Amino acid sequence: MASAEVYILGQKYILKGEESEEYIKALALYVDKKLQEIQQSSLTVNQTKAAILAALGIADELFKLRDEHESLTKKIETSADNLSKILD
Repeated sequence: MASAEVYILGQKYILKGEESEEYIKALALYVDKKLQEIQQSSLTVNQTKAAILAALGIADELFKLRDEHESLTKKIETSADNLSKILD
């Protein structure tokens, strides 16, 4: 189990996880970047609202990437089936 000291919106966190320290730091940096983007776009948003908006934005990215992955997987399966028929 790895641990990493990270800073998100200037606050220090010690995060532990199954992935490498570099991976944990990369995740924290990504979240911090998203939070900073939201806070810079609206100076009146508090940290709680910024966190919720960042979480929604990251969830949106995840859902879109899942859909894209599923679509590409289906295309690959169809192409593999077509090639298999041609080779038979």
